[in-house]
Formats: sequence, structure tokens, C-alpha cells
Amino acid sequence: MVDSGNTYGERVSRLVGWGHWFAFFNIIAAMLIGTRYIAQSPWPETFLGQLYLSVSWVGHFGFLVFALYLLILFPLTFVIPSRSVFRFFAVCFSTTGLTVLLIDTQAYQIINLHLTPVVWELLFSDKTNRLSTDLQHLFVVLPLIFLLELGLSEWVWRKQRKLSHKRIGRPMAAVFFVCFITSHLIYVWSDAYFYAPVTSQKSNFPLSYPMTAKSFMEKHGLLDREEYRKRLKENQKHNVDLVDYPREKIQFGRRANQLNVLLVSVNNLRADALNTKLMPNTAAYAQQNLQFLNHYSSSNDMYGIFGLFYGLPSSYASSIIAQGVAPVMLDVFKSHQYQFGLFSGDNFADDLYHETMFRKVAMQKQTFIKMLPHDVQTIDHWAQWVQQHQNTHWFSYLELTSVSDFDNFHNSSSKGSPAKRLMSDYHYSVRQADHELATLFAKIDELKLNNNTVVIITSNHGMEFNETKTNSWGSNSNYSQYQIKVPMVIHWPGKLPAQFVHPSSHLDLSVTLMQDLMGVSSNPSDFSSGRNLFDETKRKWILAGDQKELALVTGDKTTVIDKFGNFKLYDKNYHRIKHQSPTLPVLLQGLTELQRFYSKDN
Repeated sequence: MVDSGNTYGERVSRLVGWGHWFAFFNIIAAMLIGTRYIAQSPWPETFLGQLYLSVSWVGHFGFLVFALYLLILFPLTFVIPSRSVFRFFAVCFSTTGLTVLLIDTQAYQIINLHLTPVVWELLFSDKTNRLSTDLQHLFVVLPLIFLLELGLSEWVWRKQRKLSHKRIGRPMAAVFFVCFITSHLIYVWSDAYFYAPVTSQKSNFPLSYPMTAKSFMEKHGLLDREEYRKRLKENQKHNVDLVDYPREKIQFGRRANQLNVLLVSVNNLRADALNTKLMPNTAAYAQQNLQFLNHYSSSNDMYGIFGLFYGLPSSYASSIIAQGVAPVMLDVFKSHQYQFGLFSGDNFADDLYHETMFRKVAMQKQTFIKMLPHDVQTIDHWAQWVQQHQNTHWFSYLELTSVSDFDNFHNSSSKGSPAKRLMSDYHYSVRQADHELATLFAKIDELKLNNNTVVIITSNHGMEFNETKTNSWGSNSNYSQYQIKVPMVIHWPGKLPAQFVHPSSHLDLSVTLMQDLMGVSSNPSDFSSGRNLFDETKRKWILAGDQKELALVTGDKTTVIDKFGNFKLYDKNYHRIKHQSPTLPVLLQGLTELQRFYSKDN
């Protein structure tokens, strides 16, 4: 179709002018929709933070919409000179863009992530999911947006000459340009000097990539690299989100059953090592008490102990360390006048103990005799401490390190490949740990503690010897059952021996002790991400992870999600499943759990 009476040049010129004004009004529309991001994000407390939010809002949406016009619509002006066809295409394009922007605002409000192909697939893959249905309802407004865009298209076409005569085009373009440049300059300075009220807004808007220029500033003498590194290290220590832990004051519904508690961690002991061949003494003890056969650590590294004491995922650890918050479980024991006896086979060499769980509790430092195993001496020192506290209630923690030091146990009879010899050394250290636990059980009998002490045997995490065939050795490399599945054996006076096959987690221990032992009546969700160990109702997931990733174990599948919402799905053998997605409710609940304890005013 060709417009009669007009040359090609005249038609193109008028369409270019129309396109500029059409893009301008769509910038205003995008900015109005963009206010939903501002409403969802924390309001900056400083003037510079507020200024950056304002200029980035104007500049970002102005640049985003006009860039799309220049990249998509402007070239088509020369290809489709027919005003009707071109304007119809522009209306369809702008309608699609605004609808996607509206859906992105909804996704940002729900899961705090912007749309990516992965997030889009998750949001709309499950047609029966309520959230997916709610999001699809947003498409109801698509015809309305289309009609408004159609009306705008016709109005701009008719008023184009009047709009041009008002001479407001260039001043408005200058405003958008100045705001865009100003926002990036503010961010360049803020990034170099760790100005959090600005840098925390980095991901407020979709497709936002603020400029950084540390190398340029250093080259021109505007930034001292050594000073920057010092500030970076200091900022990493202090610039953390605040947590509300517990979320509500702990309430008590009944009188505490003040049994003693002995919590034993045999570090690096994987679940399948607890068998009659490798650990006959411990296996017999488990048969006579409570054994959880499907128990998971909350991490594949030392932070499994963090989850054991706090009942929180490892992602909260940096905030807990910065705030110096003690585990609620230990505070409850302390409020009931419990004495604390904390012993370790390596004198608590890991900084995690000093910085978090036992920051406000005295740890027993031991002097070890060289030729005697440290764990054996640790058990002896513990027994001596118990004899001194027979007339008080106590909570005691024993860290046994024989298995974690398995490379120091060389089995002379081991043969075969290096991998087989490594596994043989590990098994040898497990047998040594079993002998040490047998000594501990004998001490418990000798001290007559069976009727007044809850004894818990578990581990911080497991160990892998490349069973997944992914070249994974040791720990902290994946979230397979070999690295996060650990033993959980409990002797509880008054409870009959039993085996539990339902999934359980380290995050559940603090809830169990506080509810069943100390009489806490508060909702577990106020102080933990776990639930009572003895709650056998079906659970949707088991949560594990570190400060960078989240692992959700659901049945025979494991979903690993990073902080950007990207995920990988694995089967029970920890082999990648590439053509399947996790269910949205599981993903959303996992991501929500990583945000639930942060202060709302962050």
C-alpha cells in the first residue's frame, strides 16, 4: 500500500517524526508502570540515594524505550513506508513491550527477580498453579493496552504538527539524557566508594546495568587501588542485611523437662558409613534408640553446624556474624540456668564456632598429649567436666575430628587405585570413630546419664569419593546425598526405640529440643526454617546450601538455585536433568525462606 500524493521521502520524514512522539508517550507509560518497582523496593534514607532513584527512574526508562525504538522501529520506517502498516506494527510492538513490563513488575513483587527465559518458564510452565494463573490474568489487560496504544497512535498522527510547533521535544530529550548520564555518574562514584544507598539499587529496574569505572578512575588518579581494597574488605564485614531472629519473642506453653543434652558431631561422617560393618558399636546404639534414616545436613560444608544450632539456612550466616546474634536454642538453655560444656578434638579450630554459635559461651580449651588420639582425650575431658556438674543441668557439645582427619589414618592393608586407597583410609578412620563412640557410650553408662540425658549423634556433612562420576571428591562441591546426607541418632529418656524414614534436616533439631524439651510454644516459623524431627507429615522439600546457592531436595530430585534465579535440576544420582523444570511452588518457597528472616526495612 502506497499513500497517494506523497513522495517516499515525505512519507518517511513524517513517520520518523510520528515515531519520536509515539516513543515519547510510551516512555511516560513505561515510567508509570515502573513506579511499581519503586513501591516494592526500600526507600533510600539519604538525599543522594533518593536523587539517584529519581534520575535513574527517568533516565533508565527513557533510554530503554527510545533504544528499542531506534533498534526496532526506526529501521523499519525505511522498509515499511506505508503509514497504516507501520503504525499498526508499532502499536503491536509497544503493546507487547508494556505487557511484558507489567508482568515483570509482578514477578519482581512475588520473587524479587526480573524476567529471564528461566524465570518466564518457571512462572508459566505449571498451568494449574495458582500463581501462574494470577500472572496469566495480567494478559487480560493486553486488549486494553492495545486499544490505548491504537488511540495514542491516531492522536499523535493527528496532533503531530501542533506537537512539533510547541518545541518541547528537544528540552524533554535533554531531560532524559541528563538523567541517564547523571544516574551513571552517581553510580560510578558510589561503586568506587561503597555508597550502599545507591549501590543497593543496582537491580531495581529490568535490564539495568549501571556503569562502573574503577580502572579509569585509578588511571586518572581519582582512585587509590590499595585504599579501595581496604574499604572493600571492611565493607564485606559490615555491609550486610539485618535479620530479625527470632521474629517474635519466645513463648513457653509448659514447664521445661530439664534433661541434660549431649550433642556429638562426628565431623565428615556420611550417612551410609553408619552400618554394622564399619561402625558396629554405633549401629547397635542406634538400634536401641531413635534413628532417622533419611536425614540431611543443612550444608555440604562446615556450615551444617550453623544450621544445626540456629535452625537457619547458611545464607543468613554473614548477617548473624555481623550482628553477633546467638542461637535462640542456646539462649533458651541459658535462661533455664543450664551450664555449657563445649569440647573439640581440634580445640574448635574452625572460626565458625568463635564467630557464631559459641561467640558468647566459654569453650573448654584442652592440652593434648601427643601419642594419644585427640578425640579420646576429648571424651575423657568431657567426662571429668560432667562429674564436676552432676548437681546442675547442662548442655554439652562434643566435636570429634577423627573422620575429618582421615588422611592421617593410613590403612597399611589398603591396595588398588589411589581412589580405592583413599576410600580405605576413610573407612579406617570411621572404624576409629566407632571405637571412640563406644568409649563415649561406656562413659555415659558409667556416669549414669542414660535416664537424665538426651544424647544426639550426627555430623556436620558427608564425604564423596566421586560416586556421582562428576569428579567430585570430599565435600563442598555438590549437593548429592553423599555430601549432605548424614546420620542422626538420638537417645531420649522415656522414648521407645524407633526408626524414622521420613525426610528430616539439621534445621529441625533446635525446634525439637525447644518444643519437646524446653516447653517452647512459639510457632517454629518464628525462629527456624525447620520443624519438629518427630513430625512425620509430608514435607515439600529439604533445604540445604551455602551463601551462594540454595539446594532443595524434593523426593528423588535436587534443585540447585543461585541468587539470580538460575537453576539446575538433578536426579537421585545427581545427574543433570536438562529438559525438565522444578515446580514453581517449591522454587518460590525456597527463595522466600532465604528472605523471611531479613528485616523488612532493609
